[in-house]
This record gives sequence, C-alpha cells and structure tokens, in this order.
Amino acid sequence: MSKLKKPAILRQLIEKPEIILMPGLHDCLMAKLVESIGFSAAFIGDGAVSVSRLGQPDFGYVDRGEVVDRAREVCRCFSLPVVVDIGTGYGNALSLQRTVVEIEAAGASGVFFEDQTSPKKCGHIRGRSLIPAQEMCMKIQAAVDVRDNEDFVLVARTDALAVEGFDAAIARIKAYGNAGADVVFIDALETMEHMERAPREAGYPMMVNILEGGKTPYLSAGELQQLGYKIVIWPESLMYAGFSAMQRVALELKNNGIVSAEMRAGMTDFTEMSNFLGLEQLYEREQRYKSE
Repeated sequence: MSKLKKPAILRQLIEKPEIILMPGLHDCLMAKLVESIGFSAAFIGDGAVSVSRLGQPDFGYVDRGEVVDRAREVCRCFSLPVVVDIGTGYGNALSLQRTVVEIEAAGASGVFFEDQTSPKKCGHIRGRSLIPAQEMCMKIQAAVDVRDNEDFVLVARTDALAVEGFDAAIARIKAYGNAGADVVFIDALETMEHMERAPREAGYPMMVNILEGGKTPYLSAGELQQLGYKIVIWPESLMYAGFSAMQRVALELKNNGIVSAEMRAGMTDFTEMSNFLGLEQLYEREQRYKSE
C-alpha cells in the first residue's frame, strides 16, 4: 500500500483520468469484501446507516453519533479511502464543522453533504426542501476552515433539481465549487439530457449516484466516464443484494425447516467465512503469545 495518507490517495485518484468506483459500505464485513475485490475507494451513505442500524429508510432519522460510530468502525478495518455521507452536517455551519472534525478523526478521507433543510431525506423520495444557496456556500467555507488535512475531500450535493429545476441546480453546484467544494453532485438526475449536460456544465469534478430502483438512468461506469463524471457511487447495491439473499434463505428456513442443498451451493459457509476473515492468522498470533 502507498505510504501516502488516505486523503492524499483519494486526491490522486481524483486527478487521474479514470472514473473512481465507490461501492457503498454499511459494515466491516462489507468493507473487507470490497477491499478484497480490488476497489480503490468506497462510500458510506447515511441512508445505509439508517437502514442497517435503525431499520429505517433514509428519512432524517440517523444522527451524527450514529454516522460517526459507523465511519470509525469501517475505517478501522478498511485500508482504502472512504467518503462519508453526513447529510446536512446535522445543523448549521457550526454543527457541520463539528461533524467534519469528528468524521476526519474517525479516519475518513472525505465527506459528502447537501443543501437540504434539516432533517434531510433521500434524494429519490418526495418532500425535500432547500436552504438558500448562500447559506450552503457558507457551510462549505466552514468545512474548508475546519478540516485538519488539506487533502480531505469535500463533496457538495444539491437537491435543487426536484425543487428549483436543472438550471438552478447547475448554478448552485458552480457556486458550491467556487465556495471551496472539491467535488460537486446533483442528486436524482432523471433524464439522459441532464446526465449529459451536468458534467459538461458543472466546471468542477462531478459525482453521480446510481441507485437500483431510483430515478437516475442506470448507466455503467464506462458510460458515466464517457459523459465526464469523476466519481460514481452505488450507495446501497451490496446491501440490496445481501437483503435479497437473506430473504430467500429465511423463507426456506421458515417453510422447510432447512436450507436446501441447492440454496447452500450458492452460499458462503462457516469455513469459507472464517478463512476470509483470517482465522488461521489469528491462531498463529495466539500461539506466538502463549506462555507455555
């Protein structure tokens, strides 16, 4: 692994021509899986924290402490850069500053925050409202002022498309870049016209969110790179896949009292999971420190 600190590694990835692929993580097992597959960075969405920790949709229920705790857990077991979704920052500019400080101390390489009023909602559901663009710009400046490492990446999101329209969304992200955001993002783009225009008109590196069942056209990373996007996140793809598999197994257990051989053939088992998590290495470490 590079001797650079993780925020600097993320900065280098942003400067490269290739799009950065960031799957969403919701726990340490998922972090270890993503790292083993060979991704270069990852994302923690506060929506995934809400679902996995509270059993609630992304409707403004999750708080700062819950997101910071999850970020700390994941960053401790993940050697790659992580960007953490902090919603609105959980309040005004000063509250945002506290959140940025705590997330950076937890080991993250960047944060992602938006211009909704608080409490926020997922960008693919109804009922969002916005703070004034100038207030968001001041929150961005507050985040710039408080980050400890200049390489720590600030991603500014707008939900203006659904509230004020596309042109207003473009004006907002340009203002957010001018205020100090390193990467900008218009959530819930709905048409190919807007998908094509956004990175062309943004003027700053742009993130895009691909959500199964969401509003945004479901494009591949290669297609998104051709359009000019710098980062693609899949905030909940792995969680959705895991839920579907768990649901099938749970139904088999309920209906049949056993997991069929056919179903087990597609599952990880105890031995495979233990080996993946490094059980044999733990045995070796245990032996090293025995007194006998």
